[in-house]
Amino acid sequence: MKLVLIGDGESPHLLKWARMLAPRVRLAAISSRGFAPGWELLLPDADRLALNTSPDHGGGNIAIVKMLPRVGAWLAATDADWIHAHYLTSHGMLAWAAKLGWRLRAQIAGSAWGSDILVTPNQGGAYRWMTKKVLRSCAVTTSDSHFMADRMRELGAREVMVFPFGLEAMPRQNAKKQPWLCFANRGLEPIYRPQRVIEAFARIAAAQPEARLVVANDGALRAALEADVAARGLADKVTFVGRLDAAAQAGHYARSTWFLSLPESDSVSVSVLEAMAHGCVPLLSELPANREVIGDSVRGLIVGALDDLPARMAALDTTRLAGINRDWVAANGLFEPHVQRFLTRLRELSTT
Repeated sequence: MKLVLIGDGESPHLLKWARMLAPRVRLAAISSRGFAPGWELLLPDADRLALNTSPDHGGGNIAIVKMLPRVGAWLAATDADWIHAHYLTSHGMLAWAAKLGWRLRAQIAGSAWGSDILVTPNQGGAYRWMTKKVLRSCAVTTSDSHFMADRMRELGAREVMVFPFGLEAMPRQNAKKQPWLCFANRGLEPIYRPQRVIEAFARIAAAQPEARLVVANDGALRAALEADVAARGLADKVTFVGRLDAAAQAGHYARSTWFLSLPESDSVSVSVLEAMAHGCVPLLSELPANREVIGDSVRGLIVGALDDLPARMAALDTTRLAGINRDWVAANGLFEPHVQRFLTRLRELSTT
């Protein structure tokens, strides 16, 4: 079976999909940006097309649309069985338009990433129309939460497979937890509400003077956040470390007891699963997908009002939760079994 991935080749998430798929299908890939290091180990240059645009997560990516003739011609020459689009309102649109315009025989599979379903369709009628068109063009789609899958069905998705974008393997436990060390690594952009993370930590630090916070990743809000931390007198307690490679990030997960992720919209975050696999206790925003992951405060806390947050944290047995969370991810959050199930379904649909 020949499959073409379409997505952001600079994203570690798409590269993870590629690592899983490459041994199991004849793989090719189209990236709206370039390709991160690691792709060359999986695919030769001839099987990769880099469009080298600069998409904006906020939308309005006309540069991608302008690449349609190049994409359509490349896909026609590639003649794949499946086009697998990641992030439906940009790369999914490309797949749909190319199939229509070049009369490709390939079927389309689509993987929703979160805001493409939970945010973009609400930005106006044109976005909603496009999302519906893309979903209906997909023979099968994937979602990492039941909440998002329900929304996809409301928008016209034909078949939705639900599984977490999980871990490739369980990490080893090789570091001692620091009891009040907190870690946050979502993008420093408005949708992820990093300001809320700082506000939450300020309450935690007021109650627990030994508390520390490490903020990884980068984004448009970083300078403002650093200024706010300084203004709060927390500069000695909060460290901004920027973008991290996988090994450095794993070290922070391993040492941290708490993981903060407080976006305004989200599906099941792979960062949350990674943190739990390392034995962190997640502190999450009030979203349906987050409740799917931690249950009714079984594996972490939903953060609403901040006044009682330190007391709620202090009441938890974090050592016990570390083991519970690792066991839950091992049973529910590994990626390979779900990829195998996904490919089995593609092969079934190829013969019908």
